Amino acid sequence: MAEVGGAGRAGQPPATLPGQVVALRHPGRWVAMAVVVVLAAMLVNSLIRNENYQWDVVAKYFTSTAILEGLRTTVLLTVVAMVVGLVLGVVLAVGRDSKNPIVSGASLLYIGFFRGTPLLVQLIFWFNLSALYPTLSLGIPFGPTFVSGSANALITPLVAAILGLGLNEAAYMAEIVRAGLQSVDSGQTQAAQALGMTGRQVFRRIVLPQALRVIIPPTGNETISMLKTTSLVSVIALPELLYASQIIYSRTYEVIPLLITASLWYLLLTTVLTIGQTFLERRLRRGDSQGGGRVRKGRAPTDPAPPEEEHLEPADIQHGGTR
Repeated sequence: MAEVGGAGRAGQPPATLPGQVVALRHPGRWVAMAVVVVLAAMLVNSLIRNENYQWDVVAKYFTSTAILEGLRTTVLLTVVAMVVGLVLGVVLAVGRDSKNPIVSGASLLYIGFFRGTPLLVQLIFWFNLSALYPTLSLGIPFGPTFVSGSANALITPLVAAILGLGLNEAAYMAEIVRAGLQSVDSGQTQAAQALGMTGRQVFRRIVLPQALRVIIPPTGNETISMLKTTSLVSVIALPELLYASQIIYSRTYEVIPLLITASLWYLLLTTVLTIGQTFLERRLRRGDSQGGGRVRKGRAPTDPAPPEEEHLEPADIQHGGTR
C-alpha cells in the first residue's frame, strides 16, 4: 500500500496541496512577511504601552499657540525660499548656457560657491553679516550713496534665513532648470523658428511646456526637502517649528513629547506636499497621453495593407496554374 502523500508510482512527485506548493516555491516570502508583521506588532505595542512617549503631552502642545506660530514661520520660509530659488535659478540656468563667457563664468562661479559650502555655515554667515559690513548702502560705486542703513537693523533673523535658504536653493534649481531646458530637442526649436515664431513664442509654447515635465518632479522633491531644511534656522534663534518646540521643552523639560510634536507636523506637511506633487505629475502625464498620441483600435495606420488575393477561375484551377 502506498503511503499518504508519497509517490503513487515510480518517477512521479509526491502529491501536495495548492497551499503547500506556494509555500515550497516561495519559502522566503512567508518568512519575510512574518518578520515584518512581528516587528510592526512590537512597534505598535511599544508606542501604546511605553508611558515615556507621553502622548497626552503631545496632544496638549500639538495645537498650542507657540507651535502654530512656529509652523506658520516654517511654511513662510519654505514658500519664500523656493520662490527666490526658482526665480534666481532660472536666471542662473539661462546665464549658465549663455554664449557670453563672462555671464557663463559668473553663473558657474555662483553655483559652485553655494553648492560647495554648507548651508548651516551660510546661515550663520548671513546672520553675522554686520561684523563684516556694519553699514549697508546702495549707490553708485565711487560715487554718491542713495540709501544706507545699519546691517543689524536690516539683516534680521528672518531676512538672514531667507537669504541663506533662497540663495543656496537657487544654485540647485539652476541645474534642475538647465537640465529641463536641455531635454527639449533643438530640432523642435528650429522647426518653430522656421514657421515664423519669435524667440519668446518658441520658449513659451514649445520649450517651456516640455521642459516642465522634467523640471517639476525634482522641484517637488526640493520643496519637500526645503520644508525640513528650515529646521536649520533654529541656530540663528528664529522661532520656526523646531525652535518653538525647543523653547517649550527648555522650560518644561518635556523633550521627547515636544520633538514628537514637531515631527508629526513635519510628517503631515510632507505628506500634503507629496500628494500635491503626485497630482501635478499625473496631470502632466495625462497631457502627454492627450497630445495626439491616441491610436485607433484595430490595425495601426502605418501597417501595410494586406495584399489582395488573386481570384482564380475554375478553369485555371483545373490546369494547376494562374492566368
